[in-house]
Amino acid sequence: MRDEGHGLPEGLKYVASWIEPSFARCFQRMECGDLRLLQAWVLHWRGTGATFEIVPVVESAQTRELVAPYLDKVPTQR
Repeated sequence: MRDEGHGLPEGLKYVASWIEPSFARCFQRMECGDLRLLQAWVLHWRGTGATFEIVPVVESAQTRELVAPYLDKVPTQR
């Protein structure tokens, strides 16, 4: 990566990364509006021995906003 960069297609944004102390895994936070950009990025690294696990996430503030209306509702008895 040092010599070739991240190999990011236009529209896929690298945000940050974390590396395990053992160097066994690297976690990268990426942002994009189209998951096909992640697929293109993975294909860029094909043949290098790298493996990928893509885990979509939602920021906690956005999740709080989504669930807030449900927190005040009293569950109905069945």
